[in-house]
Formats: sequence, C-alpha cells, structure tokens
Amino acid sequence: MNSNALRAAIFGSIILFASCKEDTKKDNDLMSDNVLLQEWSGPYEGLPAFDKMNVSDVKAALEKAMALNLEEIEAIANNPESPTFENTIVAMESAGKPLNRVFTYYGIMGSNVSSQEFRDVQSEMAPKISEFSSKISQNEKLFQRIKAVYEASQEQPLEPQAQRVVDLTYKSFEMNGANLDAKKKERYAEINKELSSLYTKFANNVLHDEENYVTYLIEDQLGGLSEGFIKSAAKIATDKGEEGKYAITNTRSSMDPFLTYSTERELRKQVWENYYSRGDNADEHDNNQLIADILKLRKERVGLMGYDNYAEWRLQDRMAKTPENAMDLMMAVWPAAIARVEEEVADMQAIADANGENITIEPWDYRYYAEKVRQKKYDLDSEEVKQYLQLDKLTDALFFTAGEVFNYEFTPVEEGSVPVFHEDVKIWEVTDKSSGDHIGLWYLDPFAREGKRSGAWATTYRSATSFEGETNVLASNNSNFVKPAPGEAVLVSWADATTFFHEFGHALHFFSADVKYPTLNGGVRDYTEFQSQLLERWLSTDEVINQFLVHYKTGEPIPQKLVEKIKKASTFNQGFGTTEYLASALMDMKLHLADPTDIDIDKFERETLKELNMPDELPMRHRTPHFGHVFSGEGYATAYYGYMWADVLTSDASEAFREAPGGFYDKDVAEKLVKYLFAPRNAMDPAEAYRKFRGRDANIEALMRDRGFPVPKQ
Repeated sequence: MNSNALRAAIFGSIILFASCKEDTKKDNDLMSDNVLLQEWSGPYEGLPAFDKMNVSDVKAALEKAMALNLEEIEAIANNPESPTFENTIVAMESAGKPLNRVFTYYGIMGSNVSSQEFRDVQSEMAPKISEFSSKISQNEKLFQRIKAVYEASQEQPLEPQAQRVVDLTYKSFEMNGANLDAKKKERYAEINKELSSLYTKFANNVLHDEENYVTYLIEDQLGGLSEGFIKSAAKIATDKGEEGKYAITNTRSSMDPFLTYSTERELRKQVWENYYSRGDNADEHDNNQLIADILKLRKERVGLMGYDNYAEWRLQDRMAKTPENAMDLMMAVWPAAIARVEEEVADMQAIADANGENITIEPWDYRYYAEKVRQKKYDLDSEEVKQYLQLDKLTDALFFTAGEVFNYEFTPVEEGSVPVFHEDVKIWEVTDKSSGDHIGLWYLDPFAREGKRSGAWATTYRSATSFEGETNVLASNNSNFVKPAPGEAVLVSWADATTFFHEFGHALHFFSADVKYPTLNGGVRDYTEFQSQLLERWLSTDEVINQFLVHYKTGEPIPQKLVEKIKKASTFNQGFGTTEYLASALMDMKLHLADPTDIDIDKFERETLKELNMPDELPMRHRTPHFGHVFSGEGYATAYYGYMWADVLTSDASEAFREAPGGFYDKDVAEKLVKYLFAPRNAMDPAEAYRKFRGRDANIEALMRDRGFPVPKQ
C-alpha cells in the first residue's frame, strides 16, 4: 500500500469513527429522552412509566427500537462461530428488550387510551413494523443458523424446554416463508406489509363506528331499564354534551342490558342495528372490501408456500391440526344448538302471544323475551340477580379463588406508588401465600370509555422467564363495565361476571408460568382459552356464592332459593349462546376455505348462514364487517373455533373436579391443574399436558351434558 492510500485509509477510518461516535451520541440522547425506550425503573423490578407516555414519542421510539433489534439480529446471523443453541436461539430470546418495552406502551395506546393522533401514527407505522418483521423472518443467514441448531437437536436432543423453544422457533420461521426463494420472499414481505395496513384500517373503522353511533333517549323512553343503568346512561350523555338525555353507546356492555330490559321495541331495533352494522354502513368506514382484500392476500401468501388455503397453513401447529378436525367438532354441536334455538324462540313467541302482542320474534327481541321466559320458566329475574353481583365483591371472589386453588394472595398497592395510564386503573401485588414470595402485579382497568376498544381482555407487560434470572409478572385485566354515577355500586350481569372470571383465568395463567424462555410464554390458540374458560366454573361454586354474592344495599347474602334458581337455569338460553358463537366460528373457517377471487363479503355471509340453516331470530356474535378477532390481525384467523375446542377440554376437566372428594377446591386436583395445565404455558405439547392432568384425552360428551344438549351415541 502506498503512502497516499495509507493516508486515505486512516483518514477514512477516522471520519467513520467520528460519524459512529456522533450516531452513538444521538442514539444515547434518544434513549435517555424518550420515555418509551427507557429501561423500567422503580420498585417491583421496574415498572412501565404509563404516566409519562406520550403519543408524540411513539414513532421515534419504534423506529429506534426496531433498528436496535435488527442490529442484534444481524450480529447473531453473522456470528463467525458455528451455530449453537446458546449463540443463536438463546441470543434471539435475549434480543429486542427496548422494542418489547415500546410495544407495551404501543399496545396500551391502541387498546386502552386510543386517540385520533395515535391512530394516525399507527396507520403510518403498521407497514414499517411489518417490514421490520419480514427482515427478521426472511433473514437467510439467521434461518440457516436456526436450521443447523434444529437439525443437530434432532440427532442429539436438548433438555425439554430448550428443545421446545428450538422446535417452535424453527417451525415459526418455516411457516413464515423462510424456505422460499428470493423472489417469493420479496412478495411474501410485500403481502405482510399490505396486510398490516389493512388490519389497522379495519380496527380503526370499527372503533369509529363504536364511538359515533350513539342512541340518545329522553325521559319517557326509559321503560324497563334499571335505576343504575339509567344513572350511568345519564352521566355518559352529560359527558358527551347532551345534558338531560340518556346515552346508549355502541358497545356490548351498553347494548346488551338495553336489549334485555328496554320496553321500547323500536329503540331496541335501532340499538341492535347500530351495534350489528359496525363496519357495514356503506361509507368510508365500511369494512367489506377490506375483508375481501385481506382474504385474497392471505390466500396468495400461503400459496407461495404450497398450501391450498389459509386454514390449512394456520392449523398445522394447533391442537386441531387440520380445518377438517375443527369443522367436525363444530358441526357435531351445531344441529343441537339450532334445534335448541327453535325451542327457545317458540317459548318466547308463546309469551308474546299470551300478552296480546301482535309481533313475530326478531333479533332485537331475543334478549328481551328470553328474559321473560327465564322469569316464567325458572322464576329467575336477571335484574334481581344483578343486585348481588357487585364488581368489588366479584373482585374479592377472584382473589379467594386464586388463594384456594393457586395459593396466591392479592394485596392492594398504595395509590400513586405505581404509574397508571388512567385514573380508573387499580393495582394489586401478587404473592405466594405460603412463602410470601413476590410473584408480580395485577392491573385492573374495569370501565368503558372513549378511546378504549370494546370487549374484555387480558395482557402482560412483563412475563415470567428464568433464562437470565427470575422475572416477576406484570399482568392486566381490561373490561368495559359501564361506569356508575358517583356513589353508586357497579352491578353486573351473570354473563359479565362469568367473563370477569374468564379473563382472570388468563391472568392466573400468566402468573403461574414456570418457563425458562420468552417464546414458551406464547400459546396454542385453541388451548390457551381453555385455562380461562375453566376458571369460569368457580363463579358458581357454593364457596364463592355464599361468601361474595351479597345485596349491594343491605349486605344480605343471596337467598338460597335464588341460588337454586340460578343453578337450575344454568343451561337456559344455551341455544342462543352456542349458536351466535358457532355461527361466527363457522363463518371464520368457511371464509378462509373459500376462493376469495371475486368474493362478495355481504353475499357470502348471507348465503353461508342460509346453508347452515342459521335461525333468523339471532345474529352471529361477531358479524363479518366487525369481526376484529379475525380481521384486525391474525391471532384468531381460522382459530375462533378455538373457544369451542377449549370448551371441550373445560367441560371434561370440570368433571375431574366434580369427581374429586374436595370438589372444585380439591387440593390434589388443584395441584395437578397448576402443574400440568397452567405452569407449562407452551413449554409442553398441549395434548400431552392434558393427558398428564386427566390420564386420557378429552371427549365431547361432557360438553354436551354441560349445555343440556343430547349426548351423541358412541
């Protein structure tokens, strides 16, 4: 090398080094200034700074965190050492911590405190996030290292959790196009990018319709509604600038009780139509064309890998394994469900006729007349039951159940000691009752509000792992109960109380996790609903009923006669509940098995329901244009059947408790429950885990008995 070349090389190195120093300084400044990127500090092993998060920080934080993660991935992919479990799989498990922190805030802003400003950022960032993800899933060098570790482990297996994470990682990359050639990989990434934008738009369209279709009532339109509901509706109307009126918002928590109790049939129809036409109003927020586009892109994407349809691709790593198995289960239950609907409608029509009401039962009548049938057949008034279902007492019931079955204790943390994203959020510390060991924190965000998505859900801000030292769990439950007027108790329906227990089951699943690696905290979709559905069963145990169902005014325990009525009516309205759910699950599967080339979503929905002999008197639980489980992302796409699959496990597992000496509080069965069904998360094959708990596979007979349906003959 001559002297000039040497000088140039040295000079160039100096400039490059100076540039890197400047970039590093900027990176450090961003990390220190942007709260979304910062490591969590404070008590309880560090906490998200929910009180300091700002939408204006989201874009920069995401871009920086994704860049940092890609640097980590590149370092793993280009490691000159031979691929090993430690330098490839463990290194991947350890990567992405800043991005995980940013996504925690991102999830809260999207689900709990959304705003138009955030939605604009979300729309801009969705394709960038998809592009980032593709850069990892399609990194050829990275995949070859993963493949080498996987193949070596097939010859010489690793310890069980290590082997499981290798298998899951390899399968995930394989299912996401890692084996495609360069041209197909490029198209695969393009499709993912397009889909990410469509998912965001779909969700925001539904949220728009939930926020903007509000029914306002006046004084003489309140017939049949409870005092508490009326006060809440008045407060919501006042908050929306409609003083002196009463607001029925376009969410299930407002719609459901209104349709159940309102004597105003035309208003019931209006509220029903508002709710079930979300995303289907032939305007700029209509989702029908978006759904058609999503279906086409999904089919094209899996076609690149040689699959006939999206369902075939998706179900290969689920308990069902194939769409045929999932369809067989649903169709085994469907005839009994619609036959029960026919019986339920006949009972309703008889009451309407006896009252001299010249009507034919319509979908907006179903809940209203079902309640009248309940009162007549079982002398059970849902409004009377609600007087004993206070949210605070139900929360205590959750803690009691967790203590008896899981050995957990919940202690409220001092207000203001843990940052929250809204004043309604309350927090408890979770500890082991025997040892006093700290397990984590439980956040509860119970009330509906503008900017919060509808429904109920559970999530984690930090999951349990041990590969880098034991971590605690930060888990949350989120509901949409109607916030009461000041000083009023929060009274909920039996169905809402059941959902409250259900979502708490997810939280207990998080807290119980005994897994080493982050990937193992994931779940198999048709299995992870099982644990939460199972927890619903503790609501109706005598121990919970006798201690926590007390009258909200007098404090008197619920009368035994009323308890007997509740239990006697346990299979009441199962036609409605099963049919509205299964119709959505069947529609999900059939949409993804169909040829989407020229699909007309509205027509397909109508024709499919007709082929299924769907009763005219009720809708699907989630009509296609607002089926967020399936079209605002891919978590439940061709997987909504999973609730039914999980319910088979739930009914069967419940019988294990019923058969035990201690019933639902039997210590031996509870110990097996935690050990095999809650603690492993995805560290063990779900079918194997269930067999370890039950000693055999589950069967459908227990489910049919639970619902009061005829048990199929063997």
